[in-house]
Formats: sequence, structure tokens, C-alpha cells
Amino acid sequence: MSIFKFIDFIALEKKGSIHTQKAYKKNLEEFKAFLEETFSHKNLNKAIYPEIRNWIVCLIEKGNSTRTVNRKLSVLRSYYKFLLHIGVIDMSPMQKHQPLKTSKKIAMPFSEEEIKQVLKEENFTPDFLGMLQRTLIALLYFTGMRRSELINLKQNSYDQKAAVLKVLGKRNKERIIPILPEMEALLNTYFHVKNKALLTNPEFLLTTEKGEKLSQYFVYKTVNDHFKKVSTKLKKSPHMIRHSFATHLLDRGADLNSIKELLGHSSI
Repeated sequence: MSIFKFIDFIALEKKGSIHTQKAYKKNLEEFKAFLEETFSHKNLNKAIYPEIRNWIVCLIEKGNSTRTVNRKLSVLRSYYKFLLHIGVIDMSPMQKHQPLKTSKKIAMPFSEEEIKQVLKEENFTPDFLGMLQRTLIALLYFTGMRRSELINLKQNSYDQKAAVLKVLGKRNKERIIPILPEMEALLNTYFHVKNKALLTNPEFLLTTEKGEKLSQYFVYKTVNDHFKKVSTKLKKSPHMIRHSFATHLLDRGADLNSIKELLGHSSI
């Protein structure tokens, strides 16, 4: 009866969908069948952790991924938490369980050709917004800076004479990033358009048409929208441009310590 009560709880209290209810019920019945077949009992409420551990081994031997196993165990954890809540058990057998470690998928960086395609002038509208978006993407790629660092760049962060950007990173640690001629030309054009478009002298280097600081979402959406047009990669984020910056430098023989300094990392 406890399984039905739990599914009712998921449906009524947690507002779980029909799909969720069916998946939870199937997982619990699967574990119940395992207990009966392996340990000759089918009382989930009296299961102990060594039995659960045996089920984990069995699931892995059957070819289930660690993500799938963790999802099934998450259902068990929720079930025993519910039993604790209604007073059916005094201690959850999942109390000290740690989820299995899953291998992280390696996100592929953008290719140099994809970057080149995205930054073509014709891909942007011939107004302030288009110039801002192109400069934004170029800055992320040619400097490798973080999205938050880009947003917080001040007007005086750019030293035009020295052709460098002063970037304030994590823990207020400042680093100097050299600006390539291509980026320098783009920045100069951006400043020209910006000075004509804005009536005020804003505090930040990159701003909206109203002279306001950019939002995290605006930067993400700008990157995502433009890379959708040239790339089929799943991740199209500012962080992927940073990843691409480092990868391309490494491919061209740059020193790891130099890349580390440019990225603002404390260690390689």
C-alpha cells in the first residue's frame, strides 16, 4: 500500500505529471521484483542498504548508465523520505548513500571557421545594436574574458594608446589583456557609433541603446542567436567562446602559462 500512497503524494502534493507518476511506480516495482528474486522478500519498507547496493551492481551489469542508476536511486531516496515523513520507518536505508559519479561530457569548442563566419559584418544590422552585438562577440573571443567581466568593463578599461584592456576578474584580481589590431579597429568603430547614438557618457564600455549596463541574458542571447546560424553544436554560450579562445591559442602553440594568465585562472 505504501507505493500507492507515495504515488498519490507525488501526484497531489508534488503536482507530479502522469509521466512522472508512472516512472516512479515502475522504478519502485522494479526494485520490489529484484528484492523478491534475489532476497526472497518484496517488502520495500524493510529493505536495507546492502540489498540496495546489490541492486546498483545488478543495474550496472545490465548496461544501465550511471545517470540512469542515479535517477532510479533518486526515486528510492524520495520514497524512503516519504515513509519517514508519515512514520512508517525510523531511518532511511538511503541515508548515507552518495550518488554515483557521472563522467562529464566534453563540450566541443567552436572552430576558427565558425568564429570567422559569425563575425562577418553582414550578419549584423547596420545600426548601434548590430555594432554592439558584433563588438560583444568579438571581445569575448579575442580576449577570452568571462561574461561577467565583459559586462563590468568600464569606459576607462580600454587603454587605446597601449592597446590593452584592464579586466577585473574574480576576487577583484586585475589582469591586462593585449588587443589585436582587428579588435582595436572594431572597438574604434563601436566607440564612434556609440558616441553618435548616446546623449550621455555612460560608465560602462558596452551598453544598451539607452546607455544602460548590459544584462547577463542579453549577452547570452546575443551569442546564442548568432551562433545558431553557423553552428550545430549543442552549447552556444559565452563560456563556449572562452573555451574556443583557449583551445585555438593552444592549437597555435601558445604556452599554457600564458593562456592561464590571459584567462585569469589561478592554476593551469
